[in-house]
Amino acid sequence: MGQSNSDLPLDGVTVVALEQAVAAPLATRHLADMGARVIKIERVGEGDFARHYDDAVRGQASHFVWLNRSKESIAVDVKSESGRRIVLDLIANADVFLQNLAPDAAERLGFGAEQLSAEFPALIVINMSGYGSAGPRRERKAYDMLVQAETGMISVTGTPETATKTGVPVSDIAAGMYALTSILGALFRRERTGKGAVVEVSMFDSTVEWLGHPMYMKMYADKQIPRVGLGHAAIVPYDSFPTSDGEILIGVQNDRGWRALMVDAFGREDLVDHPRYATNIERVRNRVEVDELIASLSRGYSTAELDKRLAAAGVPAAALNDMGELLKHPQLEERSRWRSVGTEGGPIDAILPPMTFSDVEMQMGDVPALGQQTESLLAELGRTEAEISELRRDGSVG
Repeated sequence: MGQSNSDLPLDGVTVVALEQAVAAPLATRHLADMGARVIKIERVGEGDFARHYDDAVRGQASHFVWLNRSKESIAVDVKSESGRRIVLDLIANADVFLQNLAPDAAERLGFGAEQLSAEFPALIVINMSGYGSAGPRRERKAYDMLVQAETGMISVTGTPETATKTGVPVSDIAAGMYALTSILGALFRRERTGKGAVVEVSMFDSTVEWLGHPMYMKMYADKQIPRVGLGHAAIVPYDSFPTSDGEILIGVQNDRGWRALMVDAFGREDLVDHPRYATNIERVRNRVEVDELIASLSRGYSTAELDKRLAAAGVPAAALNDMGELLKHPQLEERSRWRSVGTEGGPIDAILPPMTFSDVEMQMGDVPALGQQTESLLAELGRTEAEISELRRDGSVG
């Protein structure tokens, strides 16, 4: 685990997480990045099922090594009375308890928010779920793809012909980030008032929040925004365009940008005030015509040449990179964003978290093996060697 560093913003904060998969582990990993001690409670034998999604990273799952560094792992059978007592003892010493079990599972185990808040009034309890604690879908399984479908995210993502989910689990990630934000807000409030908190974060609500633009378009203009592939439903030109040797992405956010694109990048001042192109509203109305016009101009340049012209004109543009090109991207290399972290399979490369403090580097601790800290945590709770041996024998811990 990383060493204590009082300059890290969450140094001294302890988090107990009964977590699995993506949403909750993302929230707690960012807490660990910022210096919190995160104790991850895992199933005996199996652990977080995300450990078994694949074996791509030195025999370990890519999701797991991404989401679980800098944490401590204790393997506990939470359904046994001895295991349940261990978790409650850990919570008694914690600032935050986060769980994303199935609906009502935490309550059945004795970890319900009402019970915990009564016993530990300064505790911050975060309950994460797929659809929330009420409503007709409360009991339904809520994998990322399913939530993207229910919220309508998939209806606005993809090509005109094919709806698709996003390439990364945005519903999981959205929920994880709102859980993280909630925890930071609750910790700040507790510093001022001493009061704990109970917070509910659902994948459904988190994804709905991200759909503000298409929701308002439907509510007030009665328009289902179209799927436009790489393009943007409300901005034109905003897409990939051909060059003489490849393609480049161009995004024009406003009419000043249109002037810069026409005059400074393409030398076509005659098109700036064309009545079908002069405003974004007109360009969206004439999307196909505008895109064909840009393509006819962009084909006259190599990708590298056009990228330079666009940069000089102040027109937003980007390369369409794949993962291989990301790994060697100069923005990562020249800003020294790569670090090495330990895992049970050996050291791996990892990217620094995006929160870049000027005075302290975020924590980059090891990814724990299943139950790696079980014995040390039990000893910290006052269990004797004989008691620990008995707990192992009866399967309460692993």
